[in-house]
Amino acid sequence: MNVAVTKDKMKPADFASDQEVRWCPGCGDYAILKAVQRTLPDIDTPKENYVFVSGIGCSSRFPYYMSTYGFHTIHGRAPAFATGIKIANPELDVWMVTGDGDGFSIGGNHMLHVLRRNVNMQILLCNNEIYGLTKGQYSPTSEVGLRTPSSPDGSVDTPLKPLVFTLGAGARFAARAYDTQKTLPDILKRAHAHRGTSMVEILQNCIVYNDAVFDKVLARDVATEKQLHVKHGEPMIFGAEKNKGIRLNTQSLTLEAVTIGENGITEADILVHDETNRSLAILIADMDGHDLPAAFGVIYCNPTATYEDGITEKLEAAEANGKPSLDALLRQGHTWEA
Repeated sequence: MNVAVTKDKMKPADFASDQEVRWCPGCGDYAILKAVQRTLPDIDTPKENYVFVSGIGCSSRFPYYMSTYGFHTIHGRAPAFATGIKIANPELDVWMVTGDGDGFSIGGNHMLHVLRRNVNMQILLCNNEIYGLTKGQYSPTSEVGLRTPSSPDGSVDTPLKPLVFTLGAGARFAARAYDTQKTLPDILKRAHAHRGTSMVEILQNCIVYNDAVFDKVLARDVATEKQLHVKHGEPMIFGAEKNKGIRLNTQSLTLEAVTIGENGITEADILVHDETNRSLAILIADMDGHDLPAAFGVIYCNPTATYEDGITEKLEAAEANGKPSLDALLRQGHTWEA
């Protein structure tokens, strides 16, 4: 399908719909929405080609608030709809917005397959470690011990780590940010520039049902000690005085935090981030702010052929063999006559 090319430079306001934004005051989704609206004008895509697809949940209201094409689908099935949209018209710029419950509970199977297939789209995972829309039940990413209406004595479920899942499913791009992060638009641009499925986990505060759940990482008094902002080709250094770093323990093949200047540790001992190294990416994605700082930025980026590339190749090969005949297809091989 050929569409009109938008000639004038777009502004963030051009991507804001006329719908009233109906999230709770203080919800992190407001910041994510604004970050996306700031990002799109800097991307070389005609406005008419954007499509936002969502499932069910607070974050899944997203398509209503974007002045683009959108599709609010059913619980957990957004990856299937987004895949179909992209295959039907590869020229469309598909963005999928989901939450930790929608994406990894009822939608876990669909998420697995869109990641392994490498469909060319951006997935924004708004992770607040709770079910917000349905009033505060624990989700697949909730911490052990969380008391909720569905776990009044504390959850006993081991939480799923979205980016570890993402890399385990074979995805070729994984990044993490948080809702109010000033560089979130830059991470979204990197995700968009990647050909294939781009997963961006965004830590998002739910002020009503799980307020301050990420304070152990994001609170101002701990941020410098609990956040590691990774950049390709740069040593993984953090801390208020930039004197701490991540080192690979060669005996246990695990990551550990060390202090430069102590016990003979120098900057040469600190790991240099290589976003093309999948094994390293899995180790970094597993860091959660407890024993080691949580990592933010592009954790893994290693492009390969997309799902649409394979589909197009099959279609072109079929067309090269001549016009197909449905009648011939139905009559070939094992048939029977009454």
